[in-house]
Amino acid sequence: MSSSLNLSLTEELRDFVDSRTGDSGLYATPSEYLRDLIRRDMESQKTVVHVLDGLSDIKHNRFSDLSILDIAKED
Repeated sequence: MSSSLNLSLTEELRDFVDSRTGDSGLYATPSEYLRDLIRRDMESQKTVVHVLDGLSDIKHNRFSDLSILDIAKED
């Protein structure tokens, strides 16, 4: 179920969003553009968490005999 969100932008930010949307932009609507930005941010956050988890494993001498490809297949 989707819901709406009201957002206030500075004129500079609104101009930028407008340049990315519509006939001259990559996205059809500002909503489509913002949803894509949020999804990309969510994926970036997952990557940060994985890196931090890996650093914690190294710090605590937790290692694996599996290759990076084997580990990737587990996910």
